[in-house]
Amino acid sequence: MKASIVTIGNSKGIRIPKPLLEESGLSGDVELKAVKGEIKIVAATRDPKISETMLLSEKVLARDWLRPEEDEAWSSLQ
Repeated sequence: MKASIVTIGNSKGIRIPKPLLEESGLSGDVELKAVKGEIKIVAATRDPKISETMLLSEKVLARDWLRPEEDEAWSSLQ
């Protein structure tokens, strides 16, 4: 089955035909793996080491780090 790569915002993507998606049994989160000449889509496995708390912590850190004051502090180290 052929598909075309299309522009989706600033990214590229393909439409996966419903019969192909149903046959694969994929739904929800998936992982993309690339090797030369192909991209493989596989069901995402949930890493038991990554907790919801850890993900929330990353969001808090990103909020704290992505501030102009942080950029200024880091630029002074150059």
